[in-house]
Amino acid sequence: MNASQTPLFAGISPQDYALLQPMTHQKDYARGQIILHAGNLAPQVGLVLTGRVHIEMSDPWGGRGILGSVGPGEIFAESYALCAQPLQVDAVCAEDARILLLDADRALRAVPRLCQNLLSICARKNLALSRRIFCTSAPTVRARVITYLSTAGRQGDDLVLPFNRQQLADYLNVDRSALSRELGRMRDDGLLTFHKNRFRLLR
Repeated sequence: MNASQTPLFAGISPQDYALLQPMTHQKDYARGQIILHAGNLAPQVGLVLTGRVHIEMSDPWGGRGILGSVGPGEIFAESYALCAQPLQVDAVCAEDARILLLDADRALRAVPRLCQNLLSICARKNLALSRRIFCTSAPTVRARVITYLSTAGRQGDDLVLPFNRQQLADYLNVDRSALSRELGRMRDDGLLTFHKNRFRLLR
């Protein structure tokens, strides 16, 4: 993916984009590699060019939960970079990925249009966080699945989820076995069809 065509750089002139190049660098990461570690400062905004990154949180007992999934053209760690606060999460490659890292402080001072772009992106991310809260606050596994799928696409659409079964369970904050059982029941009840991470909500 061409970084200049992503929402982060929308509306930025070729001259300003060229000005930003010394403030960026690209790096390849392997699946499972941690890009940013919880507890560290993150002065750079990450932009996914290829692959996928999961935002994960560890609990004191060694468990991990997925808070979000970031695909090509999307950014991560922007809140920490702008607020200069230590990370509370890990940014982990869900698959091999190429990441562009942008020095946030220098870039915002050099190209003010980035502020508008980041504000728009942050607003959309707040809506996505609200959707996840709706999912995890539903009282049953079935309700969480329906809420998640109904906010991910329209009824009858084929949805390719960015999660495997364990990751989906983590995202919905449910037990994997309970999720698998409920998906089977929902399929038998004619509510949905699925194969691996491809789902269709029927009603």
